Amino acid sequence: MKFQFGQYGGQFVPPQIKQALDELEQVFLEAIEDDSFQEELRYYFKNYVGRPSPLYFAEELTKLGNGAKIYLKREDLNHTGAHKINNTIGQILLAKRMGKKKIIAETGAGQHGVATATAAAMFGMECEIFQGKIDMERQSLNVFRMEMLGAKVTGVETGTKTLADAVDFAINEWVKRIDDTFYLLGSVVGPHPYPTMVRYFQKVIGEEAKVQLNEQESVLPDYVIACVGGGSNAIGIFADFIDDLDVNLIGVEAAGKGLDTKEHAATLTLGKEAVIHGMNTKVVLDDSGNISPVYSISAGLDYPGVGPEHAFLKDSKRVNYFAVNDQEAVAAFLKLSETEGIIPAIESSHALAYALKLAPTLSKEKIIIVNVSGRGDKDVEAIENYLKTHKRGI
Repeated sequence: MKFQFGQYGGQFVPPQIKQALDELEQVFLEAIEDDSFQEELRYYFKNYVGRPSPLYFAEELTKLGNGAKIYLKREDLNHTGAHKINNTIGQILLAKRMGKKKIIAETGAGQHGVATATAAAMFGMECEIFQGKIDMERQSLNVFRMEMLGAKVTGVETGTKTLADAVDFAINEWVKRIDDTFYLLGSVVGPHPYPTMVRYFQKVIGEEAKVQLNEQESVLPDYVIACVGGGSNAIGIFADFIDDLDVNLIGVEAAGKGLDTKEHAATLTLGKEAVIHGMNTKVVLDDSGNISPVYSISAGLDYPGVGPEHAFLKDSKRVNYFAVNDQEAVAAFLKLSETEGIIPAIESSHALAYALKLAPTLSKEKIIIVNVSGRGDKDVEAIENYLKTHKRGI
């Protein structure tokens, strides 16, 4: 059994999938040592994705907090509007290297689906995206974007009809099509080597942020904050800071309607060790020990598991994890929109909400980096509907 992050990770899969995973691992390890692969990856990061993404000093937001300086890592400015494109470009280059012509993927909020459909269109590959029917309804704009890009979007009707069910369905479909199809998994979850692979393609976020802050302030940040569902944007920005022990790393997950209710997705706060989607990690379980339905206003955060590296980082106390509820996330969404003219994804708004609580407690010399993992165009209708039935919360 392979474990990548202490006791977490591994490959809890049937033999047929294990064989495919071992082949994928070998191709990945060869590719990252290949100068031509690295050159191609850098080319697309620069000329297609638009990297490096800016590190922006949010002056008005900082004034509002009257405390620590707040910098925003602007992954929302990437092509397709989120950090997901970093991983899809990397993985589709692996698919190309393996001679695969068909791509399947799961998606929750739709950003990974859009990024996968985009990369597949660019490389002329057949693409099918699996998305829970409830997520399709609340992220209809992204469904249309995927279809415009030539992808087939298949609704998943089982379970809670959200992200976890889309992952289940995608894995089952991969088993049927494993000979000619590449499964482009969207987060640092699933069986080895996916968590390691996705981490590798997303670590560019933190690498850039460290250099950019040094250019602007000549220091390391005091805090780096990111939202956590599966956890790819957070691992992406944390990775290059993990060995810098003076940098406080904070992951923020979804408290939904409250930690005292069953309608949350606070896996690291309330979850227990279990196996889900081919990995051993932290999982939200019910009283019978079964995987529990989870909830968040954010389709990208309502996942009952989490990447195994996050489980390890929590246990080792290198990263602190907190939960932010729907109301707090919506309030942060509106504050950033109104003060800086930046409409963030509702996922990113969870991280921003925690930063806005933390900043006033710190001196003005302290520095916080918040990873704005995506833009909020996809969430505007959901926020409008939320505000019609809830207090504004500012």
